[in-house]
Amino acid sequence: MNETRQLAEYAAAVRYADLPAHVVQRAKDVIADTIATVLFGHDLPWSRMIIAYAESMGTRGKSRILGPGLPAVRAPLAALANGAMAHAFELDNLTWPNSGVHPGATMFVPALAVAQERGIGGRELIAAFVAGAETMIRIGRATKHNNESRGFHAPGTTGPFGAAIAVGRLMRLDADKMTNAIGIAGSLAGGLLEFARSGTGAMVKRLHLGRAAESGVMAASLAASGFTGPHSVLEGPFGYLNVFCGEHDLAALTHGLGEEYATLRIMLKRFPCHITAHTSVQAVEDLRAEHKYSGDDVASINIAGTEKMATINNIPQPADLMMAQYSIPFCVALAHYKNPRDPRSFNAKAVGDGAIRALAARVTMSVADEARHARTLASTVTVTLKDGRVFSRRVADFKGTPESPLNAEEMREKFLLLTRHCNAREMARLFERLQDLENERTLDFVKASAPKKRVAKHARRSASKT
Repeated sequence: MNETRQLAEYAAAVRYADLPAHVVQRAKDVIADTIATVLFGHDLPWSRMIIAYAESMGTRGKSRILGPGLPAVRAPLAALANGAMAHAFELDNLTWPNSGVHPGATMFVPALAVAQERGIGGRELIAAFVAGAETMIRIGRATKHNNESRGFHAPGTTGPFGAAIAVGRLMRLDADKMTNAIGIAGSLAGGLLEFARSGTGAMVKRLHLGRAAESGVMAASLAASGFTGPHSVLEGPFGYLNVFCGEHDLAALTHGLGEEYATLRIMLKRFPCHITAHTSVQAVEDLRAEHKYSGDDVASINIAGTEKMATINNIPQPADLMMAQYSIPFCVALAHYKNPRDPRSFNAKAVGDGAIRALAARVTMSVADEARHARTLASTVTVTLKDGRVFSRRVADFKGTPESPLNAEEMREKFLLLTRHCNAREMARLFERLQDLENERTLDFVKASAPKKRVAKHARRSASKT
């Protein structure tokens, strides 16, 4: 039995009753986190463009585009829109060690869309989530993240697999049809990183995850009707791992499958910026709290981290808001002047702020010796003040990682922070419903009243710069 088939058999056999309570809770936390990120991202200009496209393709469906006053559409279109909105502001969850997998945006939202379309309840949705997470995370691990070193945006390539598996689990595909769904998904994988090199077109980064979610619905739906795909799509000579990644770890596809829950390795973001910036921003928070200095006191900053941090995410003068969130120098500079935990701190005004941009230009980045042959998020931030004092902090972990998970109150706090533009009472009630998801018979979430104000008025002003 090859690896693709083993993953298909596992996914087809997942049952809610067999899942440990702590795995179910982790799935519910990630689901709640994802819905909050979608609700925050629904009114950003790039999200509105994708929503308009989804609406233009027809609203005769039962799957809701999440957001106050937004319509129900067909499942693939809801998956497209919600996947893009989940990733709309660098807030969505991913895995650690980083494997290029974003479970909420690429795998949960298509499962939700199909569950709504078919009238499926919370227990089956949780089982589908775990089936998709356990397989997609392992596919991500097998890539060794080499898909990105070859110029692909990793979640756009891993996402269709997880989406197809989660949706296929809801459709009750047997192992044969699940194998075909995975095979079809391999031909729908895509997403290029050129936006990071060119400094233009960063909206497409959001589309990659929405497209992955949509592709999973297509792959599972076609497989359900008898459409076939290659049964060696992952490991074959012209399969995903060889073509997209080159060097890879084949054994990681099935290592611990059914014994160790990869779902527990999903982490939630604390800051609305690319994950490579999180440890550096956390270091700045720690240093400022300890030494009580301001951004205007800083002469220079050096950050020692991974090669990716020092190259791809080293963007001293980002051209627009989306590239600013992808830029470690900008995020570190912003953390000296604003609250980096509040996504509303990241806006067009901040991108154009002279003090923030000047400090970002004084950030230098290097590759730490410890990061040359290891996969790590760790970074060491060294701040030199104008009066000659030098402060340094190494951070390898932050709240939201598997080692330091958010507790129930911290989860609720983040959920309400991201959704505070909506009706507060409704959002508090929604969070409680999500914590009891296994007892929800229907999943028609977010029939919320109109927001008190638009989420992203600030972001619209940046759209013209994109």
